[in-house]
Amino acid sequence: MKTKYYKMQTISILTKQDLDDFKNDLLEEIKEIFNTLKINQDELLKSSEVQTLLKISSGTLQNYRLNGTLPFKKIGGTLYYKYGDIEKLLVGNK
Repeated sequence: MKTKYYKMQTISILTKQDLDDFKNDLLEEIKEIFNTLKINQDELLKSSEVQTLLKISSGTLQNYRLNGTLPFKKIGGTLYYKYGDIEKLLVGNK
């Protein structure tokens, strides 16, 4: 006679507090990255640099532009964003 073993699954439940803690930790890490980059507040970043920095898609960045969340300047055919405005966006979402 063979003995059967069954795996017991554990279930983790995430609470709103867990998600808030995660968000705060993530924002702190992003701030640390900004601080280590030592970028001038008036320095202009291209769309691709902002996407990489914020880890967002081009569609999300477009939504930020359209709804006025992130100010930008168009010079020639290229969109630019002030570093200071990006930092304000992150601090404001805390």
